[in-house]
Amino acid sequence: MKEASFSKGLARRVADTVMMRYPHADMYPYRLWCYPQGFLLWGFVRLWEDTKEQKYLDYVLDYAQRSIDEEGNAHRFRGNSMDDIMAGSILVWAYLHTGDDRLKRACQQIRAAFDDYPRIKEGGFWHGRGKPQMWVDGVFMGQMFMTKYAAFMADEEDKVHCFDEAYRQLTVIYDLCRKGNTGLLLHAYCEDRAADWADQETGLSPEVWSEGLGWYALILAQTLELFPKEHTGRPRLELQYRQLMESLLEHQDKDSGLWYQVVDKGDRLDNWCDTSGSAMFQYAMLRGVQLGLLPAEPYRAAARKAYEGLCSKVIPAQDGGVDIIDACDGLCVQKSYDVYVNYKKTVNAKEAVAAVLWAAELTEFEEEQQ
Repeated sequence: MKEASFSKGLARRVADTVMMRYPHADMYPYRLWCYPQGFLLWGFVRLWEDTKEQKYLDYVLDYAQRSIDEEGNAHRFRGNSMDDIMAGSILVWAYLHTGDDRLKRACQQIRAAFDDYPRIKEGGFWHGRGKPQMWVDGVFMGQMFMTKYAAFMADEEDKVHCFDEAYRQLTVIYDLCRKGNTGLLLHAYCEDRAADWADQETGLSPEVWSEGLGWYALILAQTLELFPKEHTGRPRLELQYRQLMESLLEHQDKDSGLWYQVVDKGDRLDNWCDTSGSAMFQYAMLRGVQLGLLPAEPYRAAARKAYEGLCSKVIPAQDGGVDIIDACDGLCVQKSYDVYVNYKKTVNAKEAVAAVLWAAELTEFEEEQQ
């Protein structure tokens, strides 16, 4: 084992801080059942898998049990948006670990929500049932469940369907939102052009937002980890992933190792490095190296540089835990560059805390294995 580095113990410190502040995961902002719990708890799953510390497993299973009733209904699930679906991916893992048939029934209930879920004409799911908009965020939220369900729970026929659906969602968002010939995606698309952020000709939002693009980076890495090798669409997804990583390498801040709130406009003086999106990019990049999707260099060095920058955004807190700074909380699609860069920063933004946990866990335990 190599000598412990500066990152030693960060994943545990972040997780332990979360458990201290939120004894049950359904207390984590901003409501009982939504994407933040799912995103956060996947960090706990991986931490338990690498440490076998019971408290991390208990935290995940407690959430799963509190989210279903005695008959196996996911009683907090509404299925009104992609955000509402994402937390269901944790129930898939909890079923695999426990074999509790109630969890299986809950997952089947969530899976059924896709059957009548509205789509834009290209086939992409609406972000929420009320408006014909497709966001990069929503692709992560929906496909985290869909791909896990496909890999671990679906019958053979539905498995094929689910992976085909994941391919469709990832390619539709790329075809609609790709910025020029880069690997970067604009934040969202509005089919009816009714949103105040939508360009009246293209329907696209104006900027490449760090965290929004981070969700896309994560779901590409997560999907390719499970996606069948023999699927005819896999080369296309690998290409999209490599294009994204090449663009991220180009736009990485050379001093901090992080990425800007508006990713491709780092030359503007009012732009700033976003912890949440940067942690997502760092995870997706390092995971790609581990999976053999990227060459070790220059990407491992870039991920290392990014992780050093992330560690500078984790500071001691007065309650004995840690605080994570320089991120926004719950930032939706915005109509201009100015709104993105001037949006209020929040200490311990819920997405940033979970993203740093993902990045710390992956980096730290890779180091221990070297």
